[in-house]
Amino acid sequence: MSGPTYYKGWYHLFYQYNPDSAVWGNITWGHAVSRDLVHWLYLPLAVVPDRWYDANGVWTGSATTLPDGRLVMIYTGATMESVQVQNLAFPADPDDPLLVHWVKSEYNPVIVPPSGIGLKDFRDPTTAWYVPTDSAWRVAIGSKNDSQHHAGVVLVYRTTDFVSYELLPGVLHSVTGTGMWECVDFYPVSTESAVGLDTSAASGPGVKHVLKASMDDNKHDYYAIGTYAAASNSWVPADPEKDVGIGLRYDYGKYYASKTFYDPVKERRVLWGWIGETDSERTDLRKGWASLQTVPRTVLFDQKTGRNLLQWPVEEVESLRLSSQEFSNISITAGSVVPLDIGKATQVRSLNSAALAGAIGADVGYNCSTSRGAAQRGVIGPFGLLVLADEDLSEQTAVYFYVARATDGSLSTHFCHDELRHARIFLFLYLSFMIHELHNH
Repeated sequence: MSGPTYYKGWYHLFYQYNPDSAVWGNITWGHAVSRDLVHWLYLPLAVVPDRWYDANGVWTGSATTLPDGRLVMIYTGATMESVQVQNLAFPADPDDPLLVHWVKSEYNPVIVPPSGIGLKDFRDPTTAWYVPTDSAWRVAIGSKNDSQHHAGVVLVYRTTDFVSYELLPGVLHSVTGTGMWECVDFYPVSTESAVGLDTSAASGPGVKHVLKASMDDNKHDYYAIGTYAAASNSWVPADPEKDVGIGLRYDYGKYYASKTFYDPVKERRVLWGWIGETDSERTDLRKGWASLQTVPRTVLFDQKTGRNLLQWPVEEVESLRLSSQEFSNISITAGSVVPLDIGKATQVRSLNSAALAGAIGADVGYNCSTSRGAAQRGVIGPFGLLVLADEDLSEQTAVYFYVARATDGSLSTHFCHDELRHARIFLFLYLSFMIHELHNH
C-alpha cells in the first residue's frame, strides 16, 4: 500500500507489485485509479527499480499535496546492498490527472539511515505535514532500537524543499518490546465533528493525533490516539496502557501495512489495508496473483467513547447493493443454525434491545484472535452467518458478532470470522453488518 491520494478528480492507489510472478521479488509500484473508490482502472507501472538506490525494490511511500497543488512522493528504496533509503519522485506531467508517468529526483537518495539506526531498519515515510510555527514540513519514518529493549520508534525529519532534510532531536514516540515499526501513519482527527482533517491540521482543542504502526514482529496494525506537540517533536498517548503495539488494532483479522489519506472533496479520511491471505506460494502461482486490498473505510474519532476510532466502508460501496431481503420473526435458539436464502450478500440491521438489557454478566476477556471461534458461548452471542458452507456444514466459515459487557456496564462489540472449519475454495464475498442500533446502546 503506497501513496493513496486524490488528484484532479481521480483517486490514486499505488501498490507493491511483482510484474514477473505472484511471489515476493522485483518490487515495483503498480498503479490504479478510480472516480468512486469502487470501480478501478489499472494503469501502467508507475515506479520501477531501475536505479542503484532502489535496485532491490521500490517499497512503501506516501504522497503529499502541496498548497499550490503540486504532488510530491517520498518512497523507500532498497539499494544494491539492501540499505533502506528514502527517495523522491514527481509526476512527469502535472497536468495529467491520471499521473501515468513519473520521474525520480536527481538528488536521490534524499534521506539515508542516521547513526545508530540499522541499515535495514529505516523505511516507509509518511505523508508530510506542515508546521506553520516552524515554516517547514515534517515527515515521519519507522525504525527500531534493539539497545532499548527492542523498542519500536518513529523518527521525524524537517524539510522546506523536500530535497534537504534535518533529523529532529529525539524521537516522536517509542514503545519498548514492540520491535520494528513499519508503514507508520500519523494524522489528526477531530474530536468534535464527524469530518476528516487535512494531515497538516494543527493540534489543539478539538484535535487529537493518531499514531499507527505495522508491527513487523507479529504482522498486525496497531494505533493509539494522543496529543502531538510540534515544538518538542513529541506525541503522548491518551492511555499509556493502550499504546502503539500493545493496545488497539485497526482490525483483528488479516490486515496489515495500512495507510490513510485525506479526501478534500468529501472532507473525510480514508483508510486502506492489505490482506496477505493464507494461501501457499504454490497456490498463488497457480492462480496468478497474491494478496488483495481491502474495501476502503472512512475513519472518525469515536465521540461516544472518546477512546477509539470508528471505521466504516466508504459510502460509495452502497452503489453495489442491487437488492435486499428482510427476515423477521425468526426465533433462533442457542446453538441452532437456521438456513436463509440470502443470495451472495446481505446486511443485518439490528440486535434486539431486550437481549442487550438482559446481559448483566461481565465478559471483559473476549478477543477474536484468542477465542475459541464461533463455538465459544457468551452472555450475548456469538451470532452471525455461516458463509462458504457446504450442505452438511462440515465445512463453513463463520462471520459473527460477539457482544461483551465490561465491569462498568458498557458494551463492546467484536466483529470476527472463524476459519477453524472453513472451506478451502477461492471466493470473494463482501459482507457488511449494519449495527447502528447497537452502537446507540
